[in-house]
Amino acid sequence: MIIAGDIGGTNARLALFDVSGNQLILRTKKDYHTRDYQTFEMVIREFRAENPGPVQAASFGVAGPVLNNRVSATNLAWIIDGAEVAKTLNLSHTTLLNDLVSYAYGALAMHPDELYELQPGKPTEGNRALVAAGTGLGEGGLLWNNGEFLPVATEGGHADFAAIDDIGIELFRYLREKFGRVSIERVICGKGLQNIYEFLRDTNTAEEPAALAEEIRNAPDVPALISRYGMQAKYPICEQALDIFCTYYGAEAGNIALKFVATGGVYVGGGIAVKIIEKLKTSGFLRAFNNKGRFSTLLQTVPVRVILNEHAGLIGAARAALKTLGASAS
Repeated sequence: MIIAGDIGGTNARLALFDVSGNQLILRTKKDYHTRDYQTFEMVIREFRAENPGPVQAASFGVAGPVLNNRVSATNLAWIIDGAEVAKTLNLSHTTLLNDLVSYAYGALAMHPDELYELQPGKPTEGNRALVAAGTGLGEGGLLWNNGEFLPVATEGGHADFAAIDDIGIELFRYLREKFGRVSIERVICGKGLQNIYEFLRDTNTAEEPAALAEEIRNAPDVPALISRYGMQAKYPICEQALDIFCTYYGAEAGNIALKFVATGGVYVGGGIAVKIIEKLKTSGFLRAFNNKGRFSTLLQTVPVRVILNEHAGLIGAARAALKTLGASAS
């Protein structure tokens, strides 16, 4: 049995997998709200108290840069040390991975019905890339090397935001005034959607109805509310905010496709994409993805697929754990 985890800024998802031959079988999983725990070790101890039994390996994907098997989570006040986690689990070693590396391992394990095709493209053997917006913005790659893929971590979500149209220029100016430096994550993540909405409201680019303003003041999850109303086209300001979000999500997905020369395809993951697939299909997502000047023709050959399986990060972490035992998973 192995333990795997997918640790984001909002939730820590843990699971136990049984290993049968080369098959990984999900035994149990549980989500924990990270804000309710001071340390990751507290989560581990609670999970193991509820799910005792011997564990042979463990691997955890964490949103943040992993250095020497240690990570200071980007959108979370946790410092996670693999050695300390190993002690908690009574193991000689645990593996910490950037969450997009876990996602990459998971993407390779997805069945065709767990992927939604936004653009079929004309793939050729080569690298692939991933972009995943949720609490933050994660980016990673899969390098094609000697017949297999090598997952690669990046912190590309924290690179500089680049405007591609006039409204993007105004959005940049608004966010620069608010934050000083503007990263891509300030626009493409849950909070980023809220930033876009507030830009439209505060600059009088779009009108905020009084009823909506009252809802937003009392909403426990403002980005989810904006997204829902944007999908329903209930309020023009929400619809416009979501359209801008999708356009810039597509532009950044195209950027990472260029950076990795991802002729094998781009995966779009994270909790937001699955909820707004219909908008991704009809908005400017693909137009911005493909609008890369002299490289537009190349981008049009790149398949773009949304990962539908919400457990992709967990599955990827489990596959990574299994690799530490010298096995391969399917």
